[in-house]
Amino acid sequence: MEKYMNSENTKIAIFKGKKIRKTIHNNEWWFVIEDVVSVLTESIQPKGYIKDMRRRDVELAKGWGQIATPLKIETQGGFQNINCANTEGIFRI
Repeated sequence: MEKYMNSENTKIAIFKGKKIRKTIHNNEWWFVIEDVVSVLTESIQPKGYIKDMRRRDVELAKGWGQIATPLKIETQGGFQNINCANTEGIFRI
């Protein structure tokens, strides 16, 4: 069972002046998928954008469980499980 994440393991990356939450998992950085999609697409509804991508791309939908891993990320309301991906997973998306 994975140790509970603490704020020392959770950081913010800046890309195009926007924040992308990230955390260390298995000795590598994992990024919040929703944040990355929001920055790259400039979508105001990244959850809907991701849902549409998965609906349109059958292979992405099939492999989603291998790409996205829910990890504990610090939010304003405390730690929550949020879908994250490592660098390879982000490129696959």
